[in-house]
Amino acid sequence: MNYYSEQISKLIEELSSLPGIGSKSAQRLAFHIIGMPQERVERLSNVIVEAKRKVRYCKCCQTLTDRDICPICASEKRDHKTIMVVENTRDLAAYEKTQKYNGVYHVLHGAISPMLGIGPADIRLKELMVRLQGDVSEVIIATNSSLEGETTAMYISKLIKPIGILCTRIANGVPVGGDLEYIDEVTLTRALDGRKEL
Repeated sequence: MNYYSEQISKLIEELSSLPGIGSKSAQRLAFHIIGMPQERVERLSNVIVEAKRKVRYCKCCQTLTDRDICPICASEKRDHKTIMVVENTRDLAAYEKTQKYNGVYHVLHGAISPMLGIGPADIRLKELMVRLQGDVSEVIIATNSSLEGETTAMYISKLIKPIGILCTRIANGVPVGGDLEYIDEVTLTRALDGRKEL
């Protein structure tokens, strides 16, 4: 039995399709949105539409940005010879919060997972290999310590070793199975400082 009108039910259904939003959270959000002033709802919907329209991949590191080149890649203050490879933009943001890393990044947008049918061609490895033809001295692999993250790290290290670029892996300290975006800055800094060569 449907307790709500068709429009409310549609809104709840759309909100509950978002990751991490269950039916109860979707209901709370729906009623909150309905209770908001009209101008605020329009501003929210416009921001969502504009973000979808304008956000794209950085031409250099593949992170999400609304510019051709993201602010990190565009900065002359960053060490462009050191590239940290992360699985997604949220992981990049987690390391940026530590304020301890001054290199640049490469965002894979996923990890190798044969179980899910995700192979090396399905993540942004080609773009990384193109970048490594430039002046790069170290690649820090900072994928999650899950099975997929470890598989991806080993695959990347096997690609990089023949090139002669130093390839390191963030140290343990990041819990196995943990997602980088949820780990505190101190743990991330220790993992970065304790990285080892692969």
